[in-house]
Amino acid sequence: MALDGVEMRRFSRTVMRAELLDAETERRLAYAWRDQRDEAALHRLITAYMRLAISMASKFRSYGAPMNDLIQEAGLGLMKAAEKFDPDRGVRFSTYAVWWIKASMQEYVMRNWSMVRTGSTSSQKSLFFNLRRVQAQLQREAQDLGEELDGHQLRERIAQTIGVPLADVEMMTGRLSGSDLSLNAQQSGDEDGREWIETLEDDGVQAAEAVEERHDCAALRNWLKAAMDTLSARERYVVAERKLRDEPRTLESLGDELGLSKERIRQIEAAAFGKMRRALESQSREVYQLLA
Repeated sequence: MALDGVEMRRFSRTVMRAELLDAETERRLAYAWRDQRDEAALHRLITAYMRLAISMASKFRSYGAPMNDLIQEAGLGLMKAAEKFDPDRGVRFSTYAVWWIKASMQEYVMRNWSMVRTGSTSSQKSLFFNLRRVQAQLQREAQDLGEELDGHQLRERIAQTIGVPLADVEMMTGRLSGSDLSLNAQQSGDEDGREWIETLEDDGVQAAEAVEERHDCAALRNWLKAAMDTLSARERYVVAERKLRDEPRTLESLGDELGLSKERIRQIEAAAFGKMRRALESQSREVYQLLA
């Protein structure tokens, strides 16, 4: 639930007055939540470390997201940490929570940075949150040494410094330097100008193709039904169990059921396919060419 300015200030004051937990109390609360699902213990644990969540959220303000939203997202990360925390490992909850809060914040920022997803791999995420800082650092170092780096040289050094492929650096640089453009925006300033969406090719199935595909599928089903009708009851059963099930039966299991050897089931299957092939070939020259 979103908080207005007054509520946010009141919330922040409450958080800053929250108790500081020692290691033993923290462990006891974590056990109470994990083993007994004690919501009072969870609330006390979360409240005590919400100060940490707010502090971490403030570090992401430069990405343009409202502080209100950042705090709520940091709180979600803190709750995920409480849900997954294992006090038996001997790690302080605050240490464990930092990772979850940071991951939640990064995911939120990347999800809301652009309508087009900015990055999903670990190298792309590392670039998103470090590219500008590393770029500025490398530019300062080059300036101190009296060097002049062109764009390509700078991107190469960024890739080496962060330890990611050059292609990822070039892609992320392009994404961060641009902004989203509505496909409904007009190509020119004229009111009668075409929208950009009109220039995109429709790669969906066209009406004529859809009708033709439905016709072909219906014809194929009829041909297969006619071919199956040429089989004996036992042949139809073997074909159905071997080819029409989500999990096809083995020759051995069918042999055990029908009291036949595995080799005999294979012979019945082969004979059935032969009958079906001849029936299909007689239906259409196209089917004959497909099976040839």
